[in-house]
Amino acid sequence: MNRFNRDTIIAVILLLLVGFFAYTSFGIKTPVFERLAPGQMGPGFWPRIILAGLAIMGLIYLFQSVVSPPPPGEKRGGLIGWYRHYKNPIWCFAVFAAFLTIIPVLGMLIAGLIFVFSLMTMLGPKDGLAVKRHVLTTFGTVGGMWFIFACLLEVQLPKGQLTGAFDEWLLVNVCGIVSSIGGLFADAGPSCSALMTSV
Repeated sequence: MNRFNRDTIIAVILLLLVGFFAYTSFGIKTPVFERLAPGQMGPGFWPRIILAGLAIMGLIYLFQSVVSPPPPGEKRGGLIGWYRHYKNPIWCFAVFAAFLTIIPVLGMLIAGLIFVFSLMTMLGPKDGLAVKRHVLTTFGTVGGMWFIFACLLEVQLPKGQLTGAFDEWLLVNVCGIVSSIGGLFADAGPSCSALMTSV
């Protein structure tokens, strides 16, 4: 039985695109990351995490295309039919390519917000209530991940050429508040320990 079919070809192309984007992610350069400290994560770290997920899904797709190939009699109407059938993964890669392109310009946070909202809007429902859910989900997930990496883990995420001042303002104010709260708890720790010892 011939296991090489159109789904196999698409899966291989998608995996090659993932490899290409992973390669280009090493070329993301910002002034902040000109010199990295030992063990410091570079600006391409987060894009490569996303690419790793896409690679896993591409491998699953490739495996499914080999184990359970599409019926040979299925017709998709030429190039237009092929595009309609595969438009979701095609647009996913196109939007992700745009995401990698605008990171140096808009920074990780703004570019991530645009990336997630664009994908959710293109792939999901587009009514008013759905768009509101997309906005909330986008700010919740991207904002949450930015907070974890930038404030809690102190990873230097890439700042944009146009949004560098805004990114710096967020770091100073949001992460500064978190650092101050952490300092208060750290200062309170010895006092609590001394109190418990005296009791």
